[in-house]
Amino acid sequence: MTRPSFAAVRPTRREVLKAAGSVTTVALTIGFEWLGPSRRAAAVVASPAVFAPNAFLRIGADGSVTVIAKHVEMGQGAYTGIATVLAEELDADWAHVRVESAPANVKLYANSAFGMQGTGGSSAMANSWSQLREAGAKGRAMLLTAAAKDWKVPVTELTTEKGVVYHAGSKRQAGYGSLAGKAAALPVPDKVTLKDPKDFKLIGHQAPRVDVPSKVDGTAQFTLDVALPGMLVALLKRPPLFGATVKSFDPTAASAVPGVVKVVQVPHGVAVVAKSFWAAKQGRDALSVEWDDSHAEKRSSSEMMDEYRHLAEQPAASARKVGDAAPAIKNAAHTVSASYEFPYLAHAPMEPLDAVVKLTGSSCEIWAGDQFQTVDQGNAAKTAGLDPQQVSIHTLYAGGSFGRRANVGSDYIVEAVSIAKAYGADGTPIKLQWTREDDIHGGLYRPMYFHKLEAGLNEKRELVGWRHVIVGQSIMAGGPFEVMVKNGIDPTSVEGAATIAYEIPNIDVELSTTKSGVPVLWWRVVGSSHTTFAVEAFIDEVAHAAGKDPFAFRRDLLEHEPRMKAVLELAADKAGWSSGPLPKGKGRGIAVGEAFKTYVAQVAEVTVDDAGRVTVDRVVCAVDCGIPINPDVIAAQMEGGIGFGLGAVMFGAITLKNGRVEQDNFNNYRVLRINEMPKVEVHIVPSAEAPTGVGEPGVAPIGPAVANAIFAATGTRVHMLPFPKSSKS
Repeated sequence: MTRPSFAAVRPTRREVLKAAGSVTTVALTIGFEWLGPSRRAAAVVASPAVFAPNAFLRIGADGSVTVIAKHVEMGQGAYTGIATVLAEELDADWAHVRVESAPANVKLYANSAFGMQGTGGSSAMANSWSQLREAGAKGRAMLLTAAAKDWKVPVTELTTEKGVVYHAGSKRQAGYGSLAGKAAALPVPDKVTLKDPKDFKLIGHQAPRVDVPSKVDGTAQFTLDVALPGMLVALLKRPPLFGATVKSFDPTAASAVPGVVKVVQVPHGVAVVAKSFWAAKQGRDALSVEWDDSHAEKRSSSEMMDEYRHLAEQPAASARKVGDAAPAIKNAAHTVSASYEFPYLAHAPMEPLDAVVKLTGSSCEIWAGDQFQTVDQGNAAKTAGLDPQQVSIHTLYAGGSFGRRANVGSDYIVEAVSIAKAYGADGTPIKLQWTREDDIHGGLYRPMYFHKLEAGLNEKRELVGWRHVIVGQSIMAGGPFEVMVKNGIDPTSVEGAATIAYEIPNIDVELSTTKSGVPVLWWRVVGSSHTTFAVEAFIDEVAHAAGKDPFAFRRDLLEHEPRMKAVLELAADKAGWSSGPLPKGKGRGIAVGEAFKTYVAQVAEVTVDDAGRVTVDRVVCAVDCGIPINPDVIAAQMEGGIGFGLGAVMFGAITLKNGRVEQDNFNNYRVLRINEMPKVEVHIVPSAEAPTGVGEPGVAPIGPAVANAIFAATGTRVHMLPFPKSSKS
């Protein structure tokens, strides 16, 4: 795939500033300030001659269209989706579109779902949809007005296509670049008419991803690629137990390693700063630290799970109550019960955490695959003793995250700034790198959970009662998101359970929140990563007890949920659900879920050999995410979510022994390997609804779909994750 030569040009900030004073440099900049719930876009004043990223759109004299992305690109296709939405309304030539990351500026680039600048919760497309359509439409309107004034014709006689304005009557035409200077002198219109979806030329089509060329040719810049003059590399020795602190350390052996420059203590541990990664690693290996573990978490995960099982039998906080489930179940003609256990999980992104910091007494410059710009800017400023305005963040490509880079403590950013400060804050660039072992040992895991469920069926085998008890840690309590915890309920602990879509006359969902020294964080698809498994595995058990087909049983309970019912029916149809049983040793399972207002159903086909090893052969996925912006990106995210979720349910577990994490690297914290990836078919439901996210929802149904397929093949239910046996483990 080739790109126009201008698309590969990345001017330095110095060149941008120099260009700002040149009368020969012409650009059109459209800026917007997000003003909260009203979603009103206000123009940001910009000089007609200024060539500088500002808000969302920049058009160069060469016809290049630069879209400024407020969301990080970490493999989920955010850059492509954002550019597609804006370019659609602009009528841009896709071949001339490029994307740049926005600076940390909450006033201009807030995520309307969060009230701050940040990426997560599959919100990039949903919160940008109207905003970027308006940005593109206003840019197009100004270009049309500029052409109409220049040609002295009514605007209504003009049309646009692929970055060119046309006048049919005079057969005149002008590229956007030639009109940029004139358009920049015009006022930004207050209102514009957006396209009718039937006229979309980019949205709904498979435009090539904007990040692929640079990732293929190696010019894409991740934090690991950053190499600044005089830069040093730091590795941090962290305590082996969560909650332990440095009691003392001896830097002698570490300092004697060739290439080691300095050994410094910081709040999170002791850092070795060196001229290279290898020198820093050797120095850290040689470093002697005595830890104070008097306040550390020393329990094993098996002890914690024993406590969870006990708590599941105790009174808990009510997350949802409909009717009266207890007597409905007690008096039911048939009852079903089951429990499910979920371990801690690491995020394990392909690029471990890293950040480059250049700190002086008056400024802090950060390079990172930054996911929480506003939070990270504030925490970096506090650590450095600066004002947030003195902290600038260059958001680079991130090699995955799955939630890990978005944490309220900004751990890896704060560590990097702390090290730069302890080093002397003399402007020396310092790159903090986490190793894979640091990542696996480093905490902020998906919490461990225990689920207990009971259901009652009447004489007609109809589901009349449902009770669901959840036990686990809160990721919201005790921090800035504490306000979201109401009456003892962390909404992320119960989403997918308290929001169960099935129509049941009596429902009781309860939560018992535990405390532990193990630090936890949201993980891809957050609460639905465990609640959807519990709900969908158990509803399958209930369907079996009722003597009904699992698909038909679900469908009958979703009459009032047309979108969820539609994906369920589509997945079943495309998978050939009614085509009859599979051969011996093979099974087919189904599951459906909703996350971030996106509906996903999946049918999994598995083979279980005589030794009990499971191979997932095929997955059919149906998704309703509103208007599909780019079908190829949607399919890729469903496929990626399925692979990510499969790795977790088949292999994933962080276990503790006497407080120490037992896993180290991918050798014993297994992820799915390429030869274990099943054949995946993705079917997208046509929709006129506003777009919702696709980065996370595909993860939720795959575990229960496979577990239900294992039952179909073997007659054995899965109640503990990861699966006890799997192929090629």
